Amino acid sequence: MHFPLFDTHTHFDVPDFDPDRKELAQQAKAVGVERLILIGFSESRFSDLIDTQHQLSRWQDVPISYLAPGLHPFYIEQHVPDHLERLEQILKQESCVAVGEIGLDTFLPQHKQPKLYLKQKQYFTNQLDLARQHNKPVLLHIRKAHADVLHILKQQHFKLGGIAHAFSGGIEEAKAFIQLGFKLGITGQITNPNAKKLHRVVAEVGLEHLVLETDCPDMTPLCCQQSTEHRTRNTPVNLPYVLKGLATSLEIDESIVATKVWENSLNALQLT
Repeated sequence: MHFPLFDTHTHFDVPDFDPDRKELAQQAKAVGVERLILIGFSESRFSDLIDTQHQLSRWQDVPISYLAPGLHPFYIEQHVPDHLERLEQILKQESCVAVGEIGLDTFLPQHKQPKLYLKQKQYFTNQLDLARQHNKPVLLHIRKAHADVLHILKQQHFKLGGIAHAFSGGIEEAKAFIQLGFKLGITGQITNPNAKKLHRVVAEVGLEHLVLETDCPDMTPLCCQQSTEHRTRNTPVNLPYVLKGLATSLEIDESIVATKVWENSLNALQLT
């Protein structure tokens, strides 16, 4: 049985999907994926991001797609001020649902260097300003920087909320994001029994504050990593596995989980 699902975080515009995007989109729709978000990460990809969204909106029997352009902290070396202007132009010209993915990332040692980390913080703050001006929620990317992201959101009095994508923080951090109006994005990681921290967070915060995402082509659910049928490339077709993993983790019936995460997604993105 299929439930209506919303893939709140995809990179379905990347070249990995150029050969078979239409077939995959139709397969995703066939398994219940009714909507998906195409998320930005670098200015060099903005044109393809927009073209993919226009392409999807022309096709039949595929999920409804939305744009969320943004400048990702991991690619901070590439970003220049002109890219913020291009982002602003897109927010004015295209129908965008959010600004994303934006935030802070200190996963690589060089990103902890004071100069680069300050640049990350500046771009994050600038993009929060743009989101505020255009009344859009934000899709957050956070790696090893939860406290700083929370600090900036509070400092900026950012009230539009959004989604903390692929949430990897602890219980207290999860509660702090929820308090600021954010939902937590749950990926295929939830299908991994060893992701104990994530299972604890999910149990503690409950269904009320969660949404589903594939983060394709990354974050392949565990079951699909071992399956030759799906190969290891993650696609929106795998979203039902994320639903199943979350329902199992919470010990709640899949239909109840599906209904609630759908509602949470619409709320987080100010959609109807």
